[in-house]
Amino acid sequence: MEAPGPVTRAAARKRAPTIPEEPERRPGQRRPRRRIEEQEEAVFREVVSFTPEPLPARYYDKDTTKPVSFYFSSLEELLAWTPDVEDSFNVALEPSECRQPPLSSQRPRTLLCHDMMGGYLDDKFIQGSAARSPYCFYHWQCIDIFVYFSHHTVTIPPVGWTNAAHRHGVCVLGTFITEWKDGAQLCEAFLAGDERSYRAVADQLVLIAQFFRFDGWLVNIENSLSPAAVGNVPHFLRYLSAQLHQRVPGGLVLWYDSVVSSGQLKWQDELNQHNRVFFDACDGFFTNYNWREEHLERMRGPAGGRRADVYVGVDVFARSRVVGGQFDTHKSLELIRKHGFSAALFAPGWVYECLEKKDFFQNQDKFWALLERYLPTHSICSLPFVTSFCLGMGTRRVRYGQEEAVGPWYHPSAQEIQPLFAEHRLEEDGRGWVRTSCCLADAWHGGSSLLIRGVIPPEVGPVAVRLFSLHVPVPPKIFLSLVYKLEGPSAVEVALELTTGDAGSCHVGGLWTLDAETSSRHSPRPLRVPPTKLARWVGRCGQQLHGGWVQRCYEVNLRGCLLGDLLVSFARPAGSREEASFVCRLGEIQVVDADSLLRPLPRVQAVTVSRVRWQSEEEEEGGAPARLRLSCTLHWSYLLSPIRCFRIHCLPGSGGGSPHGGPPGPDKPVLLGLAFVNQYRVVELPVAAAGPGRDGRVHFLVEPVPKEGFLVPQAEWGRAALLYSLPQL
Repeated sequence: MEAPGPVTRAAARKRAPTIPEEPERRPGQRRPRRRIEEQEEAVFREVVSFTPEPLPARYYDKDTTKPVSFYFSSLEELLAWTPDVEDSFNVALEPSECRQPPLSSQRPRTLLCHDMMGGYLDDKFIQGSAARSPYCFYHWQCIDIFVYFSHHTVTIPPVGWTNAAHRHGVCVLGTFITEWKDGAQLCEAFLAGDERSYRAVADQLVLIAQFFRFDGWLVNIENSLSPAAVGNVPHFLRYLSAQLHQRVPGGLVLWYDSVVSSGQLKWQDELNQHNRVFFDACDGFFTNYNWREEHLERMRGPAGGRRADVYVGVDVFARSRVVGGQFDTHKSLELIRKHGFSAALFAPGWVYECLEKKDFFQNQDKFWALLERYLPTHSICSLPFVTSFCLGMGTRRVRYGQEEAVGPWYHPSAQEIQPLFAEHRLEEDGRGWVRTSCCLADAWHGGSSLLIRGVIPPEVGPVAVRLFSLHVPVPPKIFLSLVYKLEGPSAVEVALELTTGDAGSCHVGGLWTLDAETSSRHSPRPLRVPPTKLARWVGRCGQQLHGGWVQRCYEVNLRGCLLGDLLVSFARPAGSREEASFVCRLGEIQVVDADSLLRPLPRVQAVTVSRVRWQSEEEEEGGAPARLRLSCTLHWSYLLSPIRCFRIHCLPGSGGGSPHGGPPGPDKPVLLGLAFVNQYRVVELPVAAAGPGRDGRVHFLVEPVPKEGFLVPQAEWGRAALLYSLPQL
């Protein structure tokens, strides 16, 4: 079938899709006949002072004063913690996305335990950093659980990891660890007494997971315990698990294979009668790494019907006597899956730490490709489904094809849903192939795009590349969007395709069905007329966009269907029988429930400015500062559920503005950064010093970015102004 072409004016006159009656307002905007009322601007006044109150050290980097993720190093810190406004920076955007199969199914799972150089590296900067070559993980569809590991007593996962994992339906655990002599003393303090002590610790661990919106804990006691202390460990685990399950839906508590029931520190490399008491008291067991196949055979008995809850440890660094490791890790996985157990991959960041940084992406793809056959993927089961393939990093920042800023950046929270990465051979002789990879060289939105390269031999027909696995009951009408561009002499036609399950009851309206199997594949028809209400979303459809990108939009009418795979197909032009090579860059895919585009967006409200700090940059003659650097915290009210992120701007040139105040001029807002919670820390923003008897003025704007990705007019952004003056002498 010929790939659908772009929307044209001529085509638009031929057919208009059926559209529901217009509601009172379209997403985030009043009807065109009404004047858009600008948000009220809150005004705050400050007298510049160079002796500010100190910031709480735990929450801010001592060198840059940027908000950072943190950990606890002692039992006292853990027990003393109560939620504070500063903690809100580290709260995840939302709980984990719905997924299929659910984590509670008995399918063997894959756990990734991230241990890298002590932890809290560039990933600790909540609002991102300018790291040049950071570690980045993006094979999320291959794993089920992500553990952030460090040797601090209470390791709270940096929020960027939690946001990225949850976006992919992956569960996130922190680590509670005790080690050495200090660890033994800590354990005696809370385990050797009565239940009040261990319950107090468990309650705090549950509160932390609940507040920061991650999913539970890996408990790792790597020191000997007294008889009294080890006797209370099962009670502690059972109470921790029960409380977590009550307060964190889908929460997990896992136990690491270290201490045995006698209290000795004695790694077993298996589940057996010496440590099963701990397994029975929690959700899962993470074995040590020096096992052999006979260990796996023996474990089948103690595991009983809970084999999927036994996570067999695999040290990717291949230290000590292990099976596989490094690029031979697939040998471990083969045995683990043979016996029906889950796998725990420890420190797969080996490809980053030990190999050449310049080859990181190739090495990471190679590592995970070798494991592919042993890693069952999971499906995302909610709409809207939107991704720009951004890795949460880049060498420049792009917004809808237009370059915004040049320079390295790293912001794990900004990572969007990643596809299945693979290389497919179309013929046994290797003449035909298709390969997908991430690429930082160009982007439609963010810092990267998905590069698909391939060769289609003359005897091979259209090729469809499976990118995403979904499991979504489809609403009656959905809209799809594909942004792409072909590079070089790529003589192929590109189309977005989808599969549907439940073919027996699935009614397809207006789509050509390619086959009649249980899972049917369809090529949706292009969306002909952009409906008035959806103008923001479809405004670019069928047009040649900035940077050579093309956006195609589709409408799909289905009833009783289950949306399955998303694919992109490549076909030769009609009549061509020559070998076709192509290079295609994907910039964005969207699958959107039509009804969601008709609901009004909430507005950003109640923007406030607090925790203001000033620094003098330079001085004029007479000692008055010519330039100032402003740091402050912005906070606002907004319902987070329909949001992708917030973009924080300021208006330049407003420092030292008119003594009469007045509204900001026509200056273009300057992007300061992204926020994934309702607050943002502005750090060392250069502003002009206020002159004698005059106010300086700086305006801050908070732009909501809907999940559907359309632009919200500036008149509907949240806003606040800070007026400042020098102290009177």
